[in-house]
Amino acid sequence: MPKHTIDPNNWVTLYSDYLFNYTITRVNNREIAQDLISETFLAGLKSMKNFKGEASERTWLISILKRKIIDYYRKINSNKGKAEVRMSYNTDKDTEGDWLEERAADTTVKTAEDTMVNTELGNAIYDCLAKLPEKQADVFKMKTILGYDTETICKELDITASNLWVIIHRARTALSECMEDNWYK
Repeated sequence: MPKHTIDPNNWVTLYSDYLFNYTITRVNNREIAQDLISETFLAGLKSMKNFKGEASERTWLISILKRKIIDYYRKINSNKGKAEVRMSYNTDKDTEGDWLEERAADTTVKTAEDTMVNTELGNAIYDCLAKLPEKQADVFKMKTILGYDTETICKELDITASNLWVIIHRARTALSECMEDNWYK
């Protein structure tokens, strides 16, 4: 017997803000984020019969949204990233996905001050990501935020693993400097 039910009449009210906050940190463009959320709701409506009730509505919608974001990156990167830099860059792969999460505030806090800090931090990260070269921003988001594995990113962008790590390193360095200048003052 399913544990969770589905009610699309409440999706916009209950989940649109959460889905938007989730999406904007991954695509860095408000219009694209809104489009992806609309596509998510539409896909959810079309596939309601597939909802088994094993996960909450929000979790189910997020899983649809993640696929929409992946499709978005596949589409925009299909003809990009042909240049290749051959360098060896060693990194600690165990902590590769933790960099941004260590610096982001907890989104579950409920006080007005914490909410304001979260919003300001999110805006600072958004602004710093927007200052990166497009390829660096894309690679950083795919690896660190979306959690793509190295092989998938390299295949999608037609780059080597060495090039990926160089790009990640440069993006992290630039983001760290930007956050130092704009957030940690």
